[in-house]
Amino acid sequence: MGEASRRRIAVLGSTGSIGTQTLDVVRRHPDKLEVVALACGTRGAELVAQAREFGVRWLALGDERLASDAVADELRAVAQSGGMGFGPQAVADLVKLSDVDVVVNALVGEAGMRASYETLAAGKVLALANKESLVVGGDLIMPLAAKVDAQRRAAGVAPDHGPAGALMPIDSEHGAIYQCLLGEDAREVARLWVTASGGPFRKRTREQMKDIQVEDALKHPNWTMGRKITIDSSTMVNKGLEVMEARWLFGVTMEQVQVVVQPQSVIHSMVEFEDGAVIAQLGTPDMKLPIQYALYYPQRKFLPGGRLDFAKLGQITFEAPDFCNFHGLSLAYEAGKRGGTLPTVFNAANELAVKKFLDRKAGYLAITDMIEAAMEQHRVVENPSVDEILSAEQETYDFIESRW
Repeated sequence: MGEASRRRIAVLGSTGSIGTQTLDVVRRHPDKLEVVALACGTRGAELVAQAREFGVRWLALGDERLASDAVADELRAVAQSGGMGFGPQAVADLVKLSDVDVVVNALVGEAGMRASYETLAAGKVLALANKESLVVGGDLIMPLAAKVDAQRRAAGVAPDHGPAGALMPIDSEHGAIYQCLLGEDAREVARLWVTASGGPFRKRTREQMKDIQVEDALKHPNWTMGRKITIDSSTMVNKGLEVMEARWLFGVTMEQVQVVVQPQSVIHSMVEFEDGAVIAQLGTPDMKLPIQYALYYPQRKFLPGGRLDFAKLGQITFEAPDFCNFHGLSLAYEAGKRGGTLPTVFNAANELAVKKFLDRKAGYLAITDMIEAAMEQHRVVENPSVDEILSAEQETYDFIESRW
């Protein structure tokens, strides 16, 4: 590989869970990693503190309304000779900077798709934590990733063996599958097994979940994550999004991606091959592992933290997913198999439903009710353009607001 020894990183969504853990990784490797651009949605004060700590001069806030806020003046002062922008386009524009080698896209929701597209269009490495980029725009993103892979190989900056690394998943499950496939022939894959913890309400019925409050749903048994993804994990919608994402990332069918509940969160995913052999990736439930792997691929570096103690672990158990009581997972399979604009509707409905639940404007079970109703009323558009994707998204928002 001929890449520079110090990798220059733009972190989009820097104040969220993945963003702050990415900065933790950078703190441990200041001689190898450098943050050159930062962006977040609304937390301007936190962005100021991050920019000062890491000496970052290129900044963006996704919320345009904050341009006249007092914190905006602080951000402009910190940026000095660099640049400070406001709005979704300003966030996406950071990926085009010539100083940026790798973009960590940890934005929440469909807003991240624009940044993912712009990253690959600019020929940069995309370290992707934003699931919606592929769920909604997989047929737009993956051809660009293949093009950047080819450019990296031609330029001699790709590893000698394995994937070229243009699109690196920052996700425990997809990162696990990525590692399981190293050195393997993708044509010999029979199934991908995406593991799930089952969340805090595993084995509960819908009747037992009708009175769940925000505080209950935010208590994940194994992982420390952002608020939205924690709610998505509790409903199993997150696993449905991961199934759709895996279909694009690894070039398989929806039927080839299976979910199995693994409550200890020790096995992060598995790959089953045509001969029946299964390769699994194991580790502690620490998101810094897939983050660091994505930033350093194909190298591995020491990561402080806990290690698996198999004697103390004792056993690893498996369960079939409950498609009946966690209806969001079955709806995800339906959306992924149908394709077109239906995954956009699934995702947009979930985004707004989760927001309403977190704002205490809707009950917990209403989340999947909203998704199902939005999918039922939607007229699917095949092979959608960006404009048609955005139209389906807005139609879904309008429908839910009119009903709930």
